[in-house]
Amino acid sequence: MANNKKTISADASNPLGTLVNLWPYMWPEGRADLKARVVWATFYLFLAKFVLLTVPYFFKWATDALNGKLDMAGLLPAFLLGAVVLVIALNFTRILQVGLNQLRDALFASVGQYAVRQLAYRTFVHMHQLSLRFHLERKTGGLSRIIERGTKGIETIVRFTILNTVPTLLEFLLTAIIFWVSYGFWYVLVTAVTVALYIWFTVKASDWRISIRRSMNDSDTDANTKAIDSLLNFETVKYFGNEEMEAKRFDSSMARYEKAATDVWTSLGWLNFGQGVIFGLGTTVMMVMSALAVQRGEQTIGDFVFVNALLLQLSVPLNFIGFVYREIRQGLTDIEQMFELLEVQPEVVDRPDAKALDIARGSIAFKDVHFSYDPARPILKGVSFEVPAGKTVAIVGPSGAGKSTISRLLYRFYDIQGGSITIDGQDVRDITQPSLRAAIGMVPQDTVLFNDTIAYNIRYGRPSASEEEVLAAAEVAQIGHFISALPEGFDTKVGERGLKLSGGEKQRVAIARTVLKAPPILILDEATSALDTTTEHEIQSALDVVSKNRTTLVIAHRLSTVIGADEIIVLRDGLIAERGTHSSLLEQNGLYASMWNRQREAVQAEEQLRKVRESDDLGVVLRGVPAAE
Repeated sequence: MANNKKTISADASNPLGTLVNLWPYMWPEGRADLKARVVWATFYLFLAKFVLLTVPYFFKWATDALNGKLDMAGLLPAFLLGAVVLVIALNFTRILQVGLNQLRDALFASVGQYAVRQLAYRTFVHMHQLSLRFHLERKTGGLSRIIERGTKGIETIVRFTILNTVPTLLEFLLTAIIFWVSYGFWYVLVTAVTVALYIWFTVKASDWRISIRRSMNDSDTDANTKAIDSLLNFETVKYFGNEEMEAKRFDSSMARYEKAATDVWTSLGWLNFGQGVIFGLGTTVMMVMSALAVQRGEQTIGDFVFVNALLLQLSVPLNFIGFVYREIRQGLTDIEQMFELLEVQPEVVDRPDAKALDIARGSIAFKDVHFSYDPARPILKGVSFEVPAGKTVAIVGPSGAGKSTISRLLYRFYDIQGGSITIDGQDVRDITQPSLRAAIGMVPQDTVLFNDTIAYNIRYGRPSASEEEVLAAAEVAQIGHFISALPEGFDTKVGERGLKLSGGEKQRVAIARTVLKAPPILILDEATSALDTTTEHEIQSALDVVSKNRTTLVIAHRLSTVIGADEIIVLRDGLIAERGTHSSLLEQNGLYASMWNRQREAVQAEEQLRKVRESDDLGVVLRGVPAAE
């Protein structure tokens, strides 16, 4: 799909500027078929307006015919002068006008929907281009509601701009000309004053309502955010029995929404009432002028009917121009947050001369790397190490030492402030992000799966993979037997975030999709730290198979998983405190040895507790067995 890169912005205080920015989506480049639809829709739109303006004339002629005052000066044949024929012609004209309008809408439908699709697509792509920092700071529920409202607002603006605004202005102009030619300056003046007051009032009242609309949108976004956040954490809510608290939080947001929405409808009532008063006063003045003219013999009853019909006809676009303005302003309010998202610049971007990663061996080098999420709190303070091709290097250390930051920097989710990170001698800042990430496989601690089938989640590592390749990857990850035992096999749904699977099963799925990706570089980011000891050993054996002959960076909390690493790097406060093999680090009797001893004592205590429990359970069983006679 084409992706229009033109910068666009929405400004509720400058509707015209926003409409200019939206024009490329209403007149799409490279889509001659849609442009033709715009042209034909516009043609039928103008034709419908001209047909509509003949309706009051038929009213006038029919009234004068019934009153015996019809004088067409020979412009029509005698058989067309009957009142019945004129009434038939009047209604035929109305039907024709309705038909033209529907044809116009049908032609323009695909144009409006294409614009919505293009902008929704662009927003979706842009969201994936933004930095990890942005997504960690935003709330998914709020973002989804902003995009939902924004796409609807775009459709409203595109449709009303093309189909209503310009033709309505044309109808005003033609009506003024008709009044001027037929009845003189004073009718035009009253019409102009009425229209001007009507539009002025509509603009002022609509601007007042915009702030109310914004408040309603903010409350709606907040309520949706709380609802989604609560549902995503369903189990946590149940653990602590906080359903009532969550309901109160949601209801407090909905209460604000209720008040704002009530204010929106109340203000709409005042707006409609004010519009009715202004137009009613204008209509009264003109009808009195026409009635007096009829009494003086300057106009016929047909003229009186004509003026009334033309004013009633004018009330429709007048009322509609108020509606259009309100909808456009509200649409702008709805989309301005969406356009603000489009204006957010990605934190990490490829250089103009960036090239694809040319990976031969897959060696990794961190050289004097400095990095901080916040300038006031540095995370890495000059870290240097290498991971030779095909070797395994482990990063360990206390919480907050910067271990997981290293994997994020290697993936280039953030750019470093100093030093360099290279793969086969190529700085990651000089290569394209897609080629960099294609070369790296990740098995994280917290595996999040898509709410789809097991097969879909495994195939996510390489969407083009065949069923045989998916099955082979599952076998390598030691999950093939488990999947085969499921009633629906690979077609089993895993649920939201994979909650239908256990931690070990999710990890095996993550391993399987990494196997399917077949990357030359592998990152294991605390891949077994959340698992029990038995499951950890099973997962670790699968990881050992996957990491064989691959450049592997292991970020670990449990030191038992990195004993076989070619080198272990111990981080503390953003610096490398120790490095070496498992045995050499134990001999140093430093930080690593201290961590090892504490974890070993914890494991031994856990093992003793397990044996005591098993002994107690056995004693209970034995006490229940009768003694042998």
